[in-house]
Amino acid sequence: MESIGKYRVIRELGKGATATVYLCDDPDNARQVAVKVIRFGQDCAAMSRRMRKLFQNEGMVSRRLDHPNIVRVFDAVVEDDFAYLAMEYVDGFSLEEHCRIDRLLPMHRVIGIIFKCCMALDAAYRQGIIHRDIKPANIMVAAGDEAKIADFGLALNMNKDLDRDSTFIMGVGSPAYMSPEQIKGYPLNQKTDLYSLGVVMFQLLTGRLPFRANNQATLVYKIVNTDAPAVTALNPNLPEGLNAILRKALEKDLYSRYRNGAEMAKDLSAVRYQILDDDETAQDNRHFEQLRRTEFFTEFENIELWEVLRVSVWREVAANVALIREGTNSKVFGIIISGCVEVSVGGKALCRLGPGEPVGEVAFLHPASDLRHATVVTLEPTLFVEINASALALSSEELGERMRNALLARLIGRLREVNKIAASLGQKALNPATSSQYGSGLNLELSPD
Repeated sequence: MESIGKYRVIRELGKGATATVYLCDDPDNARQVAVKVIRFGQDCAAMSRRMRKLFQNEGMVSRRLDHPNIVRVFDAVVEDDFAYLAMEYVDGFSLEEHCRIDRLLPMHRVIGIIFKCCMALDAAYRQGIIHRDIKPANIMVAAGDEAKIADFGLALNMNKDLDRDSTFIMGVGSPAYMSPEQIKGYPLNQKTDLYSLGVVMFQLLTGRLPFRANNQATLVYKIVNTDAPAVTALNPNLPEGLNAILRKALEKDLYSRYRNGAEMAKDLSAVRYQILDDDETAQDNRHFEQLRRTEFFTEFENIELWEVLRVSVWREVAANVALIREGTNSKVFGIIISGCVEVSVGGKALCRLGPGEPVGEVAFLHPASDLRHATVVTLEPTLFVEINASALALSSEELGERMRNALLARLIGRLREVNKIAASLGQKALNPATSSQYGSGLNLELSPD
């Protein structure tokens, strides 16, 4: 398309199932605008009527909203075969780009962006409007992390009589971000948007949704009936205070959920979170490269390494510090990045382990017991990646399987070395040919001597 109404098309910005968005010049105001175009299909009159209603709704609702964190709408035109909406062009990115575990934004940026979204939703509700489709793709971020909520096409005008409001369509929204009351088809208020924003925040902090399932029916059941895990269970590096905020935002009981966006924003501003001296993104990249160079992680995919970063804590440990004590209970384990440790049992040295070696994996792998049967002490300053077993259990199945396989392979390798040492101290075999003939397996038997 060369032009859309008075707007000259520069290039296409994106295309969805129902609309295409173009970057255009606005000749009357000497500015660039984003123009969303919807074509009404000829084969389905009912769908065309529905799309026309939604589009008219977006134009009417959006032009009433004047807030720095809501995308402004300048013009809305509905023709017989198509319609278009001219709106503020946001030169930035959508939060959808930062939901993957390997592309997460630093924590302080996430909190700042969600804070601004809370205030925007609060302003919209004071105009009698709720969005109903808050999701990462509908939140743009401009320079300076200025959040911009877009796409009010599914917005519900609370000032209208819902019985006569044909734009009130049951079941709209994106299922993974829907509130329990939205799924059930109950009357909605501003709290449904805060729930959806809580889901977005959870995903931006952990790289996964609070509720996951292989099919929509199971997903709906979990949203309605089960509680989301704590974010610190998935990412131990997050401050504990975020658990309470997300728990309240994702409350199934409307009376216990945040009353408005300003209340949620106030709690976010009060969270005391640790800001690292250097840039978090640069540190994450350094840690990723260190894992990539570590032998233990050779077979791990890049995205799995990013998951490891989110479920682990990097510890710089001085010499002569016990990482694990015999007789204690825990499933914590980790990988030595640099340095050296000594493993002992009953006060007797068993072995020394260096870079790339896992520590504490036996208790983690044991299906029934987390009792420690050895002590691990650092012999020199050691960099140790401590992996949280509970967080790992909530991570992707791919990472869980990869980690177990890597630990089992290393454990079997050590067992084979122990067998060689034990064999060197044992008696001569009664039938030496047996070992070469059946060398592919082990058939151990205690000597009667």
